Amino acid sequence: MSGGLARLPPAASGKSQFHALPRTPFRQIVTPPPPVLHRDVESWSRPRANPLHLALITETYAPEINGVAMTLGRLVDGMSHRGHRVTVIRPRQRHESPRFSVTRRLAGEQIRLPGIPMPGYPQLRIGLPARGRLRRLWRERRPDLVHVATEGPLGASAISAALELGLPVTSSFHTHFDQYTRDYRVGWLQPVIASWLRRVHNRTRRTFVPTRHLQQTLHAEGYENLRLLSRGVDTSLFSPSRRDPELRAAWGAKPDDLVVIHVGRIAAEKNYPLLFRAFDALKAVHPRALLVLVGDGPLLSTYQRLRPDAVFTGFYTGVNLARHYASGDVYLHASHTETFGNVVTEAMASGLAVGAFDYAAAHEFIVDGQQGLTCPPGDEGAFIAQAERLARSAMLRHALSTAARARAELLSWDAVVDGFIADLTAAINESPTPSPGAGATPH
Repeated sequence: MSGGLARLPPAASGKSQFHALPRTPFRQIVTPPPPVLHRDVESWSRPRANPLHLALITETYAPEINGVAMTLGRLVDGMSHRGHRVTVIRPRQRHESPRFSVTRRLAGEQIRLPGIPMPGYPQLRIGLPARGRLRRLWRERRPDLVHVATEGPLGASAISAALELGLPVTSSFHTHFDQYTRDYRVGWLQPVIASWLRRVHNRTRRTFVPTRHLQQTLHAEGYENLRLLSRGVDTSLFSPSRRDPELRAAWGAKPDDLVVIHVGRIAAEKNYPLLFRAFDALKAVHPRALLVLVGDGPLLSTYQRLRPDAVFTGFYTGVNLARHYASGDVYLHASHTETFGNVVTEAMASGLAVGAFDYAAAHEFIVDGQQGLTCPPGDEGAFIAQAERLARSAMLRHALSTAARARAELLSWDAVVDGFIADLTAAINESPTPSPGAGATPH
């Protein structure tokens, strides 16, 4: 089946459960049940002698579906199962009532504050400044450290509140918001946003970044106190063993057809026009090729009209998402604005032959011609050529997918969580060294 929106029955799973909660004067506190974990994190239950209390500030979190929310969920789960306490502070999502919890999997207490839709992207919400509220909260229940995962008004105000109370603060750089200005046709804002991001992060004791290349790039741009916090991949979830012939048949693919998968937000920054051009070139080489797009976003209806030949599945998570990955053959990653790209390592773990630009996760974990094919960032001709190369040789695809799976098996979330905790502990124990050029941000 091709064109339109194809949805298949999900695998067996429990329905979301909602729990009535009492009201509080200015916030809603949510304590979800214990999370359900996969085998690769079974060692996370190790207790720690000196448990930490971390306040995590973020403007995206489960049940939202994106790489940042997934990464934070893994870190929270890992810390909680090691005996640490995590309080997640985030904007209330658009479908949430202040009186109910919709988060079930992730460990830790949650405090939900007001937010507003992001201009041009109403599916996401921006947290409003909350300096006074956070200051009152942290006077009553003082955390050991505040970690700011997103740099919006809520995150900036959290840094101000924490510094006023003498709390150590760290941050993460997850998104090139300044580079998004090109995709949304507001390029004149790029220097303003770049300056804001640098100013926010330089007020913290650590800024965690997902790749060494990004660490070097931000250092050259004036960012200070940078630390590496890579990503893992759940190889028990994302696995070639989840390949599903019935799912492929539902897409309209025959056993010998070549299925090209792409997973992600259907939005301008993901560079879908290049993906479509690369697929068309691939299909010219392999006429029985099919493009399957797993995701949702502001451009979904536009691309459904433009590409009636493609299968649009909508968003999936967990086992259903893993089945979609494993039921493909090739993964083409045309984006060039991401700081990491979890989809690349998930595709590698699923045993797909990957074609990508040589940056972010692909740069970290793929040697061109060994675990996948890579080309210089921005070289669209080379990107299309490597798609054609993948179409020509089943032997090449098999060799790349086998090596990709072997590389992914080395990427443990366990090691990532342990490293994060060690860095947080070091930040707590060091004397504050604020940047002389880092002034106050709005609150």
